Amino acid sequence: MSSYVFNGYIVTPIGPCSFGAEVSGINWKQSPLPDSCIEALVLLQNKYGVIVFRETGLDNERQVRFASQLGELEMNPAWGGTKRVGTPYLFDVSNIEDDGSVVKKGSRRWAHSLGNALWHTDSSFNQHRSKYSLLLAHRVPGETQTVTEFADTRQAWKDVPEEQKVELRSLIVEHNLWHSRRLASPDIYQKPTEEEQRLKPGSYHRLVQKAPNGGETLFIAAHAKTLFTGEGKEVPESQKLIWKLIDHCTQPQYTFSCEWLSAGDMIWWDNRQSMHRASPYSEAMGPRDVRRATVYDDGDNAFGVKVPQSVQGCAPLSVIVPSTEEGALSVIASTSTILKG
Repeated sequence: MSSYVFNGYIVTPIGPCSFGAEVSGINWKQSPLPDSCIEALVLLQNKYGVIVFRETGLDNERQVRFASQLGELEMNPAWGGTKRVGTPYLFDVSNIEDDGSVVKKGSRRWAHSLGNALWHTDSSFNQHRSKYSLLLAHRVPGETQTVTEFADTRQAWKDVPEEQKVELRSLIVEHNLWHSRRLASPDIYQKPTEEEQRLKPGSYHRLVQKAPNGGETLFIAAHAKTLFTGEGKEVPESQKLIWKLIDHCTQPQYTFSCEWLSAGDMIWWDNRQSMHRASPYSEAMGPRDVRRATVYDDGDNAFGVKVPQSVQGCAPLSVIVPSTEEGALSVIASTSTILKG
């Protein structure tokens, strides 16, 4: 698609079906950015779901200031003990240790990072979920070595047959960080530490959410562990359905890849209407220094839903969302019809 000008900024669409755009013409030396700039960028974000900025020249302080103009920032834990970035408002998703060395294969931090190569949404495992992620490159290892892929969960949901949507709308998802880490690194994360489980116990969110554009979207990720009906009953073979849906969302017609070209590149995505995955670590990879600011969701679904009573070992809840248990459970048998082409 051709580039066009919006509010004085050059917008170049990237992926299929108005998913992803590169935006240029922003004066990043202004900090904070003018309200008119923020308003225009949010409108573009609502439309495209993923925005790429090249060579911003931002540092930690200005990245945090820009992100804070978009909402309240999540405090990020220092997984693996790294405190290198020097601020609790940036999550260190690099492969660099505090002493400047590259993370070693076999370490717990290496194992934790493997989960980032699975399709996911950031912080879906928090009961107060995130809205935006803003990932800024300070150093990239070289051509083709750092790529982030994105999937459009809006269009993927739109293409699900209508008869399936009624059943899927009823479902609730348990998200758990340690589930995705166990999938990616079963030896090291077979059993998370007590401290890890205390910090991130899991969350519950509706499978189908309202997107910023007013339509519907799937809210799903590798963190998704278990599905429940609206009455709080666990859906049999949850993982089978979850991964069929993830596979559906990540077909080529819904995805694009974005290469990190240089320091200063920044990608801003909406976790409520997309999934993403990072290039996996490799021993041949050079230093990759990327830092993420995460903005809390402030919408109607920001805090998810109640813990299903079956998890608590109690009687089933009254209906949380309109559904019939039989209809929800039948999705397992018929989901294969969703996932063709």
